[in-house]
Amino acid sequence: MTTPGPHPGPVHVADPADPRLADYTDLTDVALRSRREPAEGLFMAEGEKVIRRALLAGHAARSLLLTPRWAEQMREVWENLAAPVYVVEPEVAREVTGYHVHRGALAALHRPVLPAVGGLLTGAEAGAPRRVAVLEDIVDHANVGAAFRNAAALGVDAVLLSPRCADPLYRRAVKVSMGAVLQLPWTRFQSYPRDLALLGEHGYTTAALCLADDSVTLDELAARRPDRLALLLGTEGEGLSPHALRGSDLRVRIPMTAGVDSLNVAAASAVAFYATRP
Repeated sequence: MTTPGPHPGPVHVADPADPRLADYTDLTDVALRSRREPAEGLFMAEGEKVIRRALLAGHAARSLLLTPRWAEQMREVWENLAAPVYVVEPEVAREVTGYHVHRGALAALHRPVLPAVGGLLTGAEAGAPRRVAVLEDIVDHANVGAAFRNAAALGVDAVLLSPRCADPLYRRAVKVSMGAVLQLPWTRFQSYPRDLALLGEHGYTTAALCLADDSVTLDELAARRPDRLALLLGTEGEGLSPHALRGSDLRVRIPMTAGVDSLNVAAASAVAFYATRP
């Protein structure tokens, strides 16, 4: 969002209780922020690189919270924004957020409206996505962020989430993804697992990553080179739900040695995304 005229300049704030800083309070309280941020239509970006990527991707800023050093270093960023810029000393930032903001830069951004699953799979000018990742009930924000980063780096076109998956726009997920969640198309299923059927209706081969006896190897899946592919990944403990397994076209395993039977879901996603790249 740009201003019709010059930015009025940053506002220096000394009181941690200043209501203008309300978006940034208690950032370490995961349960509180996970309820509050979607309800209030905002999400947080931390660090200069992530903030720049968010703005470049078209996300509109509500405000920026910067320490003096970063206010100067990011001048060319906030000069073109309509949003207010609040400058605080590091100790004030710590009191407001609940932790030491060592990157010195935070942005509160407007949360985008998610597209319908069918609309995302159909695509628009860019065409329908060829490869999508489906994340089922992965509740760890770091794992969700890592999966998004892997997807962006390895050419996955979109990500679909079950309703119980952790919020990709939670601060830690955004941070771990290095901003990939702000650039990669994604949405949530509204009726899960019933809506998994939409993948088949849109021509996707659905491949469930699991340890089933009837699974094929990841190499075998890659050799088939399906035109459209959906890779389903579940939790590290229980794995994919029985419904997801029953509804998939293939069950796929990553061959392993040395008595290891599984990988962290973030590592497994990287292997699967790399092996099935076009």
